[in-house]
Amino acid sequence: MTKLTRFLALAALMASTGALAQAPRTWVSGVGDDVNPCSRTAPCKTFAGAISKTAAGGEINVLDSGGFGALTITKSITIDGTGANGSVLSSGTTGFNIAAGPADTVILRNLEVNGVNGTTSPGIYGIRFSSGGQLHVENVHIYGFSQQGIWFNPSGASQLFVNDSSLRDNTVGGILIAPTATGTATVALENVSLDGNGRGLRAEDGSIVVVRNSHASGNVNNGFVGVGVTRSVDITLDTVLSSLNGATGIYAGALTTVKLSNTTTTRNAAGWQSVGGTITSFGNNRVIDNVLNNGPANVTLGQQ
Repeated sequence: MTKLTRFLALAALMASTGALAQAPRTWVSGVGDDVNPCSRTAPCKTFAGAISKTAAGGEINVLDSGGFGALTITKSITIDGTGANGSVLSSGTTGFNIAAGPADTVILRNLEVNGVNGTTSPGIYGIRFSSGGQLHVENVHIYGFSQQGIWFNPSGASQLFVNDSSLRDNTVGGILIAPTATGTATVALENVSLDGNGRGLRAEDGSIVVVRNSHASGNVNNGFVGVGVTRSVDITLDTVLSSLNGATGIYAGALTTVKLSNTTTTRNAAGWQSVGGTITSFGNNRVIDNVLNNGPANVTLGQQ
């Protein structure tokens, strides 16, 4: 074999290895190994092992039940546990840490993220998002973290979509929307439960949040709360229940407008409370049997 032939063979091998390292679809398994190429027949053991072998915009699939470890995400990726119990056990750390590019889309689907609260070293955040274009959380159950289930803390113009998911038993809160001074957050929640946390949902400066067909119940403090310091906060609650919370069911703080349609706020320490903000009702809401503040809204609008 000539030197040229050997060189070409080596180049072909390197190209082949590179292609395997950046496959559009990879797999993980409870009996996998991260030295594998993460193919369906030779899966990896952890999400961290698989993501380095998955191309940007690609997908990591879960073959069978297992705990696949915490993960830092810096590119567009889909992680899908459909058909298996795809779990992340995050003792002492954050489950998913997302620091992606401004045009990147991250999709987390059909997963359980467990912070093992009550242990000597519980997880910190279920999901922490600091940068990226969009984050989609679909049928994901996040529980047992010492801070937030989801901390959405973008430094740019970012979007969060949470569907068919639950956040429970997270010590400080279920979801915190808190853009940085240069960031903005556009958020849509559909069919989301925020139960038994320190707080249900809190939105801060530069946030626009729409919540539909969801509930916040049994939280230690507020169910839904918005508070701005230098920028406005806009929250729309449609077909939402806020109940059995230890503080206020729906709270509009400074620079905050909360718009309500077809909501029920009941059995909280306080029902509706506006402190520097505005609660706007479309006249079809129910606020009853709270210890304090059973209405009225600051503004009531007719339906169209």
